[in-house]
Amino acid sequence: MAQPMTAWDHDPEPLTIASAPAPEYGSGSLADLLPTLAAGLGVPDMSATITELAPADRNCVFLIDGLGWEQLRAHPEDAPFMTSLLATSRGGTGRPLTAGYPATTATSLASVGTGLPPGAHGLPGYTVRNPDTGELMNQLRWQPWTPPGPWQPYPTVFQLAHAAGVHAAQVSSPTFENTPLTRVALSGGTFLGRLTGEDRMDLAAEQLAAGDRSLVYTYFAEVDGAGHRFGVDSDAWRGQLMYADRLVQRLAEQLPPRSALYVTADHGMIDVPFDEQHRIDFDEDWELSAGVALLGGEGRARHVYAVPGAANDVLTCWREVLGEQFWVASRDEAIAAGWFGPRIDERVYGRIGDVVAAARDDVLLIASEREPKESAMVGNHGSMTPAEQLVPLLEVRS
Repeated sequence: MAQPMTAWDHDPEPLTIASAPAPEYGSGSLADLLPTLAAGLGVPDMSATITELAPADRNCVFLIDGLGWEQLRAHPEDAPFMTSLLATSRGGTGRPLTAGYPATTATSLASVGTGLPPGAHGLPGYTVRNPDTGELMNQLRWQPWTPPGPWQPYPTVFQLAHAAGVHAAQVSSPTFENTPLTRVALSGGTFLGRLTGEDRMDLAAEQLAAGDRSLVYTYFAEVDGAGHRFGVDSDAWRGQLMYADRLVQRLAEQLPPRSALYVTADHGMIDVPFDEQHRIDFDEDWELSAGVALLGGEGRARHVYAVPGAANDVLTCWREVLGEQFWVASRDEAIAAGWFGPRIDERVYGRIGDVVAAARDDVLLIASEREPKESAMVGNHGSMTPAEQLVPLLEVRS
């Protein structure tokens, strides 16, 4: 009697580029949030592209680093206040936003602050090649030093709001006040540094009340840090989620009249097991490293820069080796598919890899020798899966 066919009876097909869920640029991505709020405040040349959001005179964005939509929904007992707000997400539709590709902090913060997708603001990855020097540039740590203005020349939404007479302020850790990433992504108006989360919440509420029209941003990093070190759903991660939940409630209870508080994140996160099946080591794989001059990005969202003349061979090899677990695209294919947004500025084109690889499965392409710290992380992010890409947009109004 013939046996039914199983998945193992045939060779799996490589993932198609069209099957990758590209971010909702222009209608429901992080890059659309501040322009929508600024448009409601009367800032010129801003468009309210997240059409579900109603205008408010005073707007606060509280970004919790690493708190994805799926992680929040999976932990109602640890975040009861934010869980009670899930139905308010994205203007009461109960839907999340998409972070943008790659779903990583430097890229997402630039998208938030500039209101532009990665192909325009020019921070399209954790590490990318600088076409002027040929070196990898870490856009989170800003190493090696690169002049910030030419790298990201557009004004931030905070700068435009301040110029339009809106009271603009950022309330964050003093550590971030003078960093290049803050300068290119979040500058404009007043920066106010406070060490504790409670102080940030109290000051954010004060700043909202400081103007008849206000745009305030505040930030909490520790959920992301605990996820990277110990994993999502670890006791340490749950503890930081509980603390973040209390901070959201503290701020919500202090909102001045005519205010809207939006709680969002820069990306979600998944845990990747520590074994050879789930962690493929580029530094020990002669096939993947053949023809590669530089390996950029991060474990779940790689930019691959080929030696001259080898780009097609590298693309073919990476598809053969990784194509059942990663969406593997050429630079032009990734651009055409809208991964980095509807347009790519000329200065940004060469920062994108000759080959771009985004993980679909729970796998990681580590580089144990050149990236020892990153390769040792438990929790990871960067790609277009729902666990990484979807972020909340919880709303409280006064």
